[in-house]
Amino acid sequence: MVDILIVEDNRELSELLCDFLRAEHYHVAVAESGEKALKLYGEEGAKLVILDIMLPGMDGFAVCKKIRERGNTPILIVSAKTAKEDKLNGLILGADDYIEKPYDIDLMLAKIDGIFKRRYALDTLSDGELIVNRAARTVTRGGKVLEMRAKEFDLLVLLMEQKGRALNKEYIFNQIWGNESFSEPQTLTVHIKWLREKIEEDPKHPKRILTVWGVGYRYQ
Repeated sequence: MVDILIVEDNRELSELLCDFLRAEHYHVAVAESGEKALKLYGEEGAKLVILDIMLPGMDGFAVCKKIRERGNTPILIVSAKTAKEDKLNGLILGADDYIEKPYDIDLMLAKIDGIFKRRYALDTLSDGELIVNRAARTVTRGGKVLEMRAKEFDLLVLLMEQKGRALNKEYIFNQIWGNESFSEPQTLTVHIKWLREKIEEDPKHPKRILTVWGVGYRYQ
């Protein structure tokens, strides 16, 4: 997963922002169009999306809507479109903030740093008696350490990080196994079954990892 996906068709602007972000040790990817952005997001995911509105083909509003349908990744819209209607539309579609161009790079970096500190600084995820330590890669339930395969752990973290959202099966598979993996999509179903057996009171009637028919799974 990349740290930041920049969706910007102005190469000079995207390269400049990339240089600053990489100097701050962020892993950055760039897409020049909405279609490429969605492809990259589906294949690799991102912890933050910086999104222009005026793009060739699919515009930024459509990209914002599609990304928000897949998960709760923070989205910063950065655009020269300054009308109130555009700002409202971006926020209604799920953007976390709307920044006008031209922007001050120091303020932009501070805003990005704030998002990462608030969203990703904590090493622990918890749900009642279930505690996941991302740094130590351990899972405990009621104080008892649960044995977890690497992919089981990664899958549980992904689901818990996006608690309450229905995640598409293809998206989950690509995030955990990668779109070039030799594993079969059925592998996801098997890993969900294993996870339920470890974290649910009654695996046959799960209350944490729910199946969303026709879509995928949701951590409730």
